[in-house]
Amino acid sequence: MSLNPLKWLETIVSWVFVQFHALLSHVFAADSGWAWGLAIVCLVVLIRLMLIPLFVKQIKSQRNMQLIQPKVKEIQKKYAGDRERQSQELMKLYKETGTNPLASCLPILAQSPIFFALFRVLNGIARNIPYGAMTPELVNSARNAKIFGAPIYGTFTHRSETDNPTATFWVTLILIILMTSTTFITQRQLIVKNSAPDNPMVQQQKVLLYVFPLIFALSGINFPVGVLLYWFTTNLWTMGQQFYVIRNNPQEGTPAHEAWLARKEAKAKGKSAISNSSEQADLADEAERTVRNQPKKKPKKKR
Repeated sequence: MSLNPLKWLETIVSWVFVQFHALLSHVFAADSGWAWGLAIVCLVVLIRLMLIPLFVKQIKSQRNMQLIQPKVKEIQKKYAGDRERQSQELMKLYKETGTNPLASCLPILAQSPIFFALFRVLNGIARNIPYGAMTPELVNSARNAKIFGAPIYGTFTHRSETDNPTATFWVTLILIILMTSTTFITQRQLIVKNSAPDNPMVQQQKVLLYVFPLIFALSGINFPVGVLLYWFTTNLWTMGQQFYVIRNNPQEGTPAHEAWLARKEAKAKGKSAISNSSEQADLADEAERTVRNQPKKKPKKKR
C-alpha cells in the first residue's frame, strides 16, 4: 500500500507531462532535451492558466488587506489584552469586507502539490523508476534527454553521477541563479511599485524579499534540472503577470498608481491635442471652401 497521499495527482501531472512530450515528439526527437524540456514549460503554462482565478482572488485579497489595515490596527490596540476577543473582531472585519488573509498564498499553495508530484516523477527518472503515467520506455527516453549536455534528472549535488558532470554543474548553477533572481525581482517589484510607503505590511514583505530567494538557492542544489526549469518558467510567468496587473490596475497611493495617473493624463492631453488639431484643420478647410465658393462678379459688357 502506497504512503503517498498525492499519488492521484502524480498520475495526472505525469499523464499531462507525457501528452505534451508526445505532441512535441512530432517536432523534435523523442529523446531530446527540447521535447522533454518544452513539455515541462508547456506544463507550467497550463497550470498557470488554470490558476488565474486564484491569482485574481490573491490580488483582491492583497488590496483589501491594505485598505483595512487602519481598522486592523485599531482592533489590535483596543483588544490588546484580550486575544480571543481580538481574534473574533478581526474575523468579523474580514467577513464584512470579504477579505481572506490566506488568499494571498493561494497560488503558491495550489502549486506546491503539483511541484511535489513533478519532483517525484523527475526523481523517478533519476532512479530509473517509472511513476504515475511514466512507463519504463518513457523513463529511458527521458534519461537520454539533455539540456545543454545536462540530463533533466541531474542535480547540482549529485552531478558526479551524471554522464557529463561539468555540463550538469553549469546548467544547474545557472538555473539556480535564474530561479533565485527572478524570485527576488518579483518580490521587489511588488514592494517598490505596488505598495504604499505607510503600509505596515511592507516591512514583512521586505523580510520575505530576502528570505524566499535564500530558501530557493539552498534547496535548489537538490532540485533536478527539470524542476529548476519548471520553477524558473513559473517565476517568469509570475513576473509578467504581476507586471501587467501593477501597470494597468495598480493600488491607490503607490508609485505604480502615480505612474498610471501620469500616463492617463498624458494620454488625455495627447487626445486633446489631436482633437484640437483636427478641429483647426476642419475650420481651415471650411474657410477655404467658403472663399472658393463665393460668387464672382461678372464684368459688364461694353455697348
